Amino acid sequence: MAYAITVSLASRRLLLYQQGQLVMTCPVGIGTKSTPTPTGNFCIINIRPHPGGPYGAMWMGLNKPGYGLHGTDNPSSIGGMVSKGCIRLHNSDAVTIARVVPIGTPVTITPT
Repeated sequence: MAYAITVSLASRRLLLYQQGQLVMTCPVGIGTKSTPTPTGNFCIINIRPHPGGPYGAMWMGLNKPGYGLHGTDNPSSIGGMVSKGCIRLHNSDAVTIARVVPIGTPVTITPT
């Protein structure tokens, strides 16, 4: 079951694909102007439940050190430019995604 994730910074949405078919979309929080979310092609290298701190219920680390997709302890921040570059998700969305995507899942972050 090949999965892929695309994050649109312009629309602040995450799109989850399975076998090329869109299976989920959800709102995200992104980096601020001074701490922007990086764009490009990455992959998930680790998945950790309940990482503690502001990371909410789930952490999915990218192969860019210090960056990842994660839940949040501040759900009102979703949809804003609020993070230090990570992709913030509602905890329920982070858990749903982490349950299905394997390590190595490609993540494309686009400015559009």
